[in-house]
Amino acid sequence: MSAERVPLDPSIAPSGTRKFRDAGGLPAAGWRADQTEQTLVPTHCCFCGVQCGMYLRVDTHGKVFGVEPRNHDINRMRLCPKGINAYQQVNHPDRLVTPLMRRSRDEPFRAVTWEEALSYTVEQIRRIQSEHGRDAFGMLGGASLFSEKTYLVGKFARVALKTRHVDYNGRLCMVSAAGANKLAFGIDRAANPFSDILQTECLLIAGSNVGECFPVMTQYVWGARDRGASLIVVDPRETAIARTADIHVALKSGTDAAFFNAVLNVIVDEGLTDEAFLEAHTTGWAEVKQSVKEYTPARVAEICGVPAEQIVQVARTFGRARRAMAWHARGIEHHTQGVENCLTVINLCTATGNLGRPGAGYGTITGQGNGQGGREHGQKADLLPGGRSINDPAHRRQISAIWGIDEEELPQAGTSMMEMVWQMQRGEIRGLLGVCNNPFVSLPNYAVVKSGYDELEFHAQFDFFLSETASNAHVVFPVTTWAEDEGVMANAEARVVKHNKAQEPPAGVHTDTWVLCELARRLGVGEKFAFEGSKEVFDELRRASAGTVIDYYGITYERLEETGGIAWPCPSLDHPGTPRLFEGGTTAHPDGKVHMQVVEWHPPADPYDDEYPMTLTTGRTVAHFLSGNQTRRLGALVEQTPRPWVEVHPSHGFRTGDPVRVVTRRGTSVLPALVTEAIRADHVFVPYHWPYPVAANALTIDALDPRSKIPEYKVCAVRIERAEAVDEVPAPPTPPGREAYPETQVSRTDPLPPTSPQGRGTAERG
Repeated sequence: MSAERVPLDPSIAPSGTRKFRDAGGLPAAGWRADQTEQTLVPTHCCFCGVQCGMYLRVDTHGKVFGVEPRNHDINRMRLCPKGINAYQQVNHPDRLVTPLMRRSRDEPFRAVTWEEALSYTVEQIRRIQSEHGRDAFGMLGGASLFSEKTYLVGKFARVALKTRHVDYNGRLCMVSAAGANKLAFGIDRAANPFSDILQTECLLIAGSNVGECFPVMTQYVWGARDRGASLIVVDPRETAIARTADIHVALKSGTDAAFFNAVLNVIVDEGLTDEAFLEAHTTGWAEVKQSVKEYTPARVAEICGVPAEQIVQVARTFGRARRAMAWHARGIEHHTQGVENCLTVINLCTATGNLGRPGAGYGTITGQGNGQGGREHGQKADLLPGGRSINDPAHRRQISAIWGIDEEELPQAGTSMMEMVWQMQRGEIRGLLGVCNNPFVSLPNYAVVKSGYDELEFHAQFDFFLSETASNAHVVFPVTTWAEDEGVMANAEARVVKHNKAQEPPAGVHTDTWVLCELARRLGVGEKFAFEGSKEVFDELRRASAGTVIDYYGITYERLEETGGIAWPCPSLDHPGTPRLFEGGTTAHPDGKVHMQVVEWHPPADPYDDEYPMTLTTGRTVAHFLSGNQTRRLGALVEQTPRPWVEVHPSHGFRTGDPVRVVTRRGTSVLPALVTEAIRADHVFVPYHWPYPVAANALTIDALDPRSKIPEYKVCAVRIERAEAVDEVPAPPTPPGREAYPETQVSRTDPLPPTSPQGRGTAERG
């Protein structure tokens, strides 16, 4: 290393620093490694949308064996329990290392060669499409894939399969927020970076259990509080973050639109709107202002089950702040009124002039690691790369030219993920490729999902563990983990970050990119998928996004390595990126204005009656992620949270650990009670990371938002009953000849809920 003095400006690197960093880390005077001959590979966590920076520790044999936090400016050396344990999946004994195949679901899986698995898959694609048409074959992608792979999923479906039926599991996550953002702003992403939270005077968090779902993001909340910011949390449960709030609004699930309309009603009545901003930068304000007159605090208090005085308190706290911010997540998005719920929050921020400034803005907290990037470049049913509309003739021409196909060959828009399941039931979709998803756990109304998949004549699934969905397939392709490939993700800020390859995959395992390109070659379009790896795909993605609102053209792997991340749009190689949108009040609409939208509240889809008088809501827990296919195999996480539970108020007379039968119009599960005052007495809560028979989604309703097509996970009618014994928690599926890794499964038989306190009044385990 050169003796040259390290400059104070971190953007200027002295000669040799880059090489030193890439070899294993930054210098720390006075410290020495206690182990030798290991490498630290800089990368990011594979889980949530915060995308914490980390180093993967690689031994002399090239194997990942540990993790260290990075001092990346997203997470500042912090990792959550999932991030600390993520590396353990890379060389886990449950890994799939050979293709599995069977010609009938009545047969057991057998290990086969790649040649047999690929050949049979192509044979079935051709058979189904020749007998039933191109659209009889569908494809489902995932929002935990690198953006390069999500781009390939969309291109493969439309160019190789030539089908309109492609969608992805982000349909279960961010699409309500996306729909609202497009309507109001003409662009789909959070408006502000996390760092702007530190400058706000009032922070409103709606429908987001930040402390458990996005733990490292909590540092920004605490930072704002340390600087004097007020905190408002809107959630039926008193979550860890809600317990610290100045105002916790424990509203009834499914009433968010009414609540935010009422808050805006008070802001208008008390003269707290920013009329100059509204006059210069909005359309639709007069109509919105008129519509909220009907949402008085007294009326809405009855709808939401909260005091009218609290609605007034929220309005004054938010409206009087010079700089206020609102962030929300699935709690207000997983509804048949999900898009409209998000629009009411946008209306609140817009009416008070809280857009486009440090500490003043609006954001949606992405759930999956690439929940933002996963919906940007073409795997969503109605979108092409760069967020282009597949229904727009100009957009179709642009992408057809890049892909080298005639515009007439490009299919029209398809249907959403849940709608595709209904089409499977009806025999309209007869074959399916699934990449990085687990609908048997993640989709609502499990009985319908299982029925739809069982009707498929052929189903192939890509994964690195045998998921519940893959266990039902005909072919399973073993593919790489995030640590065995390189690629980019866009986090909740729309900051594009680079994941680096830390080790070679096990023998017999290929990247998703290789599998898709090889299938494309066998389907006769290999020249359009002649990619050596992720970088070549990313370069095409950059060109395909150029000139759009989601412009990645100026982002390169080299720039991401140098900067640690760049927020799109970034239209040129010398552009710094766009961490904050709407500065000066300008949006992405042609007129540059915020298009405010009138919203009228309506009740949830599942009606209450004497048989089903209560509300079931669902969500995540800190130890697990999404369908749990990864985290239910990692020992520390299974030990921390071995099984699901039902959270109930003490007024129902249960004791913690009592078996409780949870019954909806779709199914039944018997779960141990977690008795706590931190939930409304008319609600119960069940986490959703486990499969049938303890699946929360055996109970939920498959009603969809009419615009976003997102399922209504967060509210359905339910009753609870005493039971004799809790349902057994199934072990994760494993390949033929292997049993579930015992060290991670021993605690699954624990009949009680987790030991960690979930909220105020939670009974302690003795």
